Amino acid sequence: ALVRLRSEPLSVKILGSKSLIDFASLRFVSISKYIIILQEGFADAQNKTLVARAEEEMLHMDINSMIGSSMPLGMMRIGTIIHNIEMNPGQGAKLVRAAGTNAKILKEPASGKCLIKLPSGDTRWINARCRATIGTVSNPSHGMKKLRKAGQSRWLGIRPKVRGVAMNPCDHPHGGGEGKSKSSGSRGRTSVSPWGKPCKGGYKSASVKKKKKRLAAKEAKM
Repeated sequence: ALVRLRSEPLSVKILGSKSLIDFASLRFVSISKYIIILQEGFADAQNKTLVARAEEEMLHMDINSMIGSSMPLGMMRIGTIIHNIEMNPGQGAKLVRAAGTNAKILKEPASGKCLIKLPSGDTRWINARCRATIGTVSNPSHGMKKLRKAGQSRWLGIRPKVRGVAMNPCDHPHGGGEGKSKSSGSRGRTSVSPWGKPCKGGYKSASVKKKKKRLAAKEAKM
């Protein structure tokens, strides 16, 4: 059961403290609390009395539709909205953890794998024994929050970023020159990193073939 809510200053998510309760006997199974990433709408659902919730669960016993339930992907139905997804069984959640995000199960286990649609729109086959949590991550309005002053960024641990054109030639490829120029003749030069690698225009640092093989679902399995 949800014990209390707390906001994490350096995170985009809202966290909650939970304790394990046996609803059949309405007794605490574990007094020790553990921290979870709160799901959207989970706090409202927890406002019911323990007795009413216990009676409701005994009548339906459908944990597949309960927000906050954690279980292997192979036990979930098609179309279930999930987050906090493991990439390997027992490894811990790695995918879909940002505020307001969720994924969707598109296909039931085939040869021990489930097809998941990620927030980016990509699809991925994940081991059916990997666990996930039902629901959407809380705090969906995080992206609309504005930082009112530079000090708020510093509170979050974000340090200032100095532009390359404001540096000297010895410090950055864009440095030096007269006025606001990138110091490469009249035509300027391609935007590059401090180490001279192109940072715009589709410069690829990873193998496209390997990335597609790892992330995208194969047409034959669709």
